Amino acid sequence: MRSVHPFNHQWLFYPERLGNEVSDAQFEGVTLPHTNKLLPYHNFDNAEYQFVSTYRKRFVLPEARQGRRVFLDFEGAMMACEVWLNGHKLGEHEGGFLPFSFELTKHLNENHENLLVVYLDSTERKDIPPYGFVVDYLTFGGIYREVSLRFVEPCHITNVFVRPQGVLTDNPLVVVDVQVENQNDRPFKTTAGVRIKDADGSLLASATMPDLTFEPGSSTKFSLSVNNLPPIQRWSLDNPALYFAEVTLAEGQIDQRIERFGFREAEFRDDGFYLNGEHVKLMGLNRHQTYPYIGAAAPARLQRRDADLIQNEMACNIVRTSHYPQSRHFLDRCDEIGLLVFEEIPGWQHIGDSDWQALSLRNLQVMIERDHNHPSIILWGVRINESLDNEAFYTATNALAHQLDPTRQTGGSRYFQGSQFLEDVFTYNDFSDTVVDPIHTPHLITEFGGHMFPTKSWDHEERLLEHAMRHARVQDRQLGMAKVAGAIGWCAFDYNTHQEFGSGDHICYHGVMDIFRLPKYAAYFYASQIAPRRRVVLQAATVWSMGDRSRGGIDPLVIFSNCDFVEIWVGNDRLGCFEPDRASFPNLPHPPFQVTTGMEHLTWGKNLSDLRIIGIIDGKVAAEQSIASDGLPSALLLQVDDQELDADGADMTRVVFKIVDRYGNRLPYTNPVVTFEIDGPADLIGENPFALIGGQAALYLRARHESGMVQLRATTPRLA
Repeated sequence: MRSVHPFNHQWLFYPERLGNEVSDAQFEGVTLPHTNKLLPYHNFDNAEYQFVSTYRKRFVLPEARQGRRVFLDFEGAMMACEVWLNGHKLGEHEGGFLPFSFELTKHLNENHENLLVVYLDSTERKDIPPYGFVVDYLTFGGIYREVSLRFVEPCHITNVFVRPQGVLTDNPLVVVDVQVENQNDRPFKTTAGVRIKDADGSLLASATMPDLTFEPGSSTKFSLSVNNLPPIQRWSLDNPALYFAEVTLAEGQIDQRIERFGFREAEFRDDGFYLNGEHVKLMGLNRHQTYPYIGAAAPARLQRRDADLIQNEMACNIVRTSHYPQSRHFLDRCDEIGLLVFEEIPGWQHIGDSDWQALSLRNLQVMIERDHNHPSIILWGVRINESLDNEAFYTATNALAHQLDPTRQTGGSRYFQGSQFLEDVFTYNDFSDTVVDPIHTPHLITEFGGHMFPTKSWDHEERLLEHAMRHARVQDRQLGMAKVAGAIGWCAFDYNTHQEFGSGDHICYHGVMDIFRLPKYAAYFYASQIAPRRRVVLQAATVWSMGDRSRGGIDPLVIFSNCDFVEIWVGNDRLGCFEPDRASFPNLPHPPFQVTTGMEHLTWGKNLSDLRIIGIIDGKVAAEQSIASDGLPSALLLQVDDQELDADGADMTRVVFKIVDRYGNRLPYTNPVVTFEIDGPADLIGENPFALIGGQAALYLRARHESGMVQLRATTPRLA
């Protein structure tokens, strides 16, 4: 019977290639996920993480093998590795974004200690995608995703693809494709079965297949159909209903795999995108998987939170995993909350030689075989982002995707309209700032903005506001274009990059949130598009000062809100009640408010008064915001995303700190030094002390292996 054990604890790490003769005492103890180099959040050279390192782990089998095969499963290690067990080389793997496995069985010491060694090459190798030329993101290094130890019978399930069919009919069915490998030296006879269960574990229907025979050394695919289902709930944006397919060999006595899936039909047509037969306009953002300090080595909690930020905090219904497959934890969360996903293969503009292309095809296959049961994924990206045309290569990628998954369409992001259209959806990076008229359909905008208007969270108000309004204008325009399925803005979060890109500190300030996942004005625009029944949003795009815009004053005062009206007060003076600007933004669910009346209150020689905005829905007060007119620091705020962590040595949460006025608004021009003290079984990840810029930043708190209470204290001059 199959069993899987987490294999993330008690690793040893050394930032060079070391032989087995070197004592363990020379190594550092680490827990996976692990970055090979902790870094500042900016102003570092990417060469700092580009080296070959040694990971070592001594272990005894956690249970008796009992004739089973034993595999070591890596979810991701950057960028290439050699794996050795007890002095025997098991093999090599090239590529950092997808899972891979090595079988340990032949060289295991079943009753004694084993020595596992991984030599990890984290250099930016030109023979491995995405490298070969310049790349606008960093890949960092380390065994940055989880590892597990898997015990399976010699005849075992290697893949399960759950394909709901007839979802829009009264009689849907489930086809389950099962891949089985027989490592026995003789034919193996057994039975197979599948049970469909709901989220509560209740059995809905089942099917069996008797008298299966698997030849020795074979990999065999067969299908089971379940067509006696009771009424089901379709997976949708508002109701992401999930089910489970439990696949067994010999009633689970030989092997069992449980896969989560959803009943849904997703299709791009010439007039847009349809989910379960209903037209849905797509509005989303791109996401890089990297974080400050830890690179890509983020545990499940942080991965899942990114999905929550994109959907719940910024009201998006789609995310593009630019420009590579991302963590299963992120995708799992997208399934759970109803966030659609466009997932693509690793790359950036460059197509390499035949060996490089072969690696890309392997990446595509592994990506699809890993992720085809995620109902959130609606499109496979089969082109290298922004690459030139290559008919032979892209004919092959499309054919492979359709062969592996006939249920989903393909796309591939390019930046020129004249590109050869081989995919099912013309996915286009549109940097026109106006949205071009499509010449191919279906048409999906997969990037806009970004490098056309980079914006720092401490930039002057006009730039921050224009950044937000550019996103608003593009989204408003695409929402009114029948032949455009949607638009995915560049991008959700600022990110570290190579020196050829980004600002002088090697950050691309393209995000609607900063690198710490803290909002700029553009994030408030996206947030304001959420339905008010889910959350009321009211945010003025101003610091309410005289000299932050050219020629002084505030004209217009822009407010991002999903309220029906806003009432504005300056001190004791009521300026009036105002409607959203539907004339300028006719297609947005909730247009920005642009208020010019009464802005003479911010003129030379007048005493400034506090700004107060009241949001009104259905004639009732739904939200309020006040901004202090003096702009003086009132408090140092320290906020933690989670009150409890798992004491597994890897779990993390974000700790936000900011300088605010007396109403709690961030003051973007404050830059004091903040110092932290921590007590308890956790470590602070990040710079301490921290010289603020932009009035806000964040660190991470990482749990150790023992339980207990953690207390964190932050101090800065002149504030409590």
